Amino acid sequence: MSEGTMQRAAQRDDRAQGVPPTPLWQWGSDQRAKRLRRVLVCAAAVPAVLITAACSSDSGDSKGKGGDSAQQTASSGSSQQPSASASPTVQAAAYRKLPEPCAVLSRKTLTDLVPKGAKSGKEGSSDDTATRSSCSWTSLDNNGVKGSQFRWLNVSLLRFDSDVNRGAGDKQAHAYFAQQVGDARSVSGAKNITSRPVAGTGAEATAVRYDLKKKEGDFKQQTVVARVENVVVTLDYNGAGLAGEKTPSADDLTKAAQKAMKEAVAAVSAANGEGSGQSSSTTATASPSKSASKSPSASASKSPSSSASPSKSAAKKG
Repeated sequence: MSEGTMQRAAQRDDRAQGVPPTPLWQWGSDQRAKRLRRVLVCAAAVPAVLITAACSSDSGDSKGKGGDSAQQTASSGSSQQPSASASPTVQAAAYRKLPEPCAVLSRKTLTDLVPKGAKSGKEGSSDDTATRSSCSWTSLDNNGVKGSQFRWLNVSLLRFDSDVNRGAGDKQAHAYFAQQVGDARSVSGAKNITSRPVAGTGAEATAVRYDLKKKEGDFKQQTVVARVENVVVTLDYNGAGLAGEKTPSADDLTKAAQKAMKEAVAAVSAANGEGSGQSSSTTATASPSKSASKSPSASASKSPSSSASPSKSAAKKG
């Protein structure tokens, strides 16, 4: 139906209802106004739909991102959880026992150093011979009115077990080795003190010698300290000419003491079997062994006083 036909039909309806007919110019304007309103309403509805869609889209993205972020955080947190701390370990001690102290030197060596006392070895008291031990020999070659030659020899051994609190046995032994050398160099009344390293004797060794004058005579003291792995050996050897007898040569006494120390160090290795030193590459558990629980540092304080203070021993034997 054409627009003119529609207009006329509308006019007939208006007249039939007693409504004045709408002028032709106004009818077209009214139709355009209606169409404009419909367009504006639709146009207004479109942004609302777009805004709603956009909000829904943002909300979904936000939830997705938040979920991913939370998931990543949880994943990152779980991957950064600290693992259970491992039990502390320390390098195991190489040597686990000591040789019989009175058997560390051969009969020939004892005859050279203490000719009248080679069979008189006296073992020192110890509550744990696997950790600390000692043996001493005394020799007095009495020549009557011509005087006497006195010799005294002492060998002490101290073994350190590895412990998670005190550290590796060889480290503890090194500290005690340095202490023993220092003690030998600081004896009260000592004169002409000299010290020098001894090659080919354990991991480290030092010989200290000095002169000590007493009422019995002039004593020549030799102290050799050596460390072999986690064991420290201290050898004290002194001699004197008594009642007018000639004072022994310090050089001869030093050579004899160093030779004896090499034997003592070899005895420590032999007591632990061939290749026992290779065990130092293993690790010890956190719990210290029975001998370590008795504190090597305490054992050091209980070691024979003769090794720590040779002058006192010399005084007793003199």
